Amino acid sequence: MAYKVITNCPVCNNTMKITKLHCFHCQTTIENEFELSKLASLSKEQLEFVEVFLTCRGNIKEVEKELGISYPTVRGKLSDIIASLGYEQKKKNEVEEKKIVTMLENGEITPEEAIKLLKE
Repeated sequence: MAYKVITNCPVCNNTMKITKLHCFHCQTTIENEFELSKLASLSKEQLEFVEVFLTCRGNIKEVEKELGISYPTVRGKLSDIIASLGYEQKKKNEVEEKKIVTMLENGEITPEEAIKLLKE
C-alpha cells in the first residue's frame, strides 16, 4: 500500500526532504537529497480540485458545474491553493492603493484627490 509523501516533519513542522528512492522491481536504491514539487504539499482535497480545474481548462463556470459549487467557493478554493503553494495574492485594492500613493509622491495628484480615490 502506498502512502502520500509526508512533506512536513511531524515533530517540528519543518519541510522534509526525500533522501532515498527504491525500485522494487530491480532492487536499485538511490540515496541523495531530492526536492518535492510544491504540489506535493497540497492536501488530497486540494489536489482533486486542481485536477478538476485543469481538466476544465481553468474555466470557472465548468468547475462550478463539475463540483456543484458556487463561483465564490471556486474562487475561495483557488485562493487557498495559491496561498498553500506559497504565492502571495495581491488584492486589486492593494495594487490600486499603491498606484495612488505613488502618484501622490510624484506630485501627479493632490492629497485631496488621493483621499477621494482611496475612498472609492
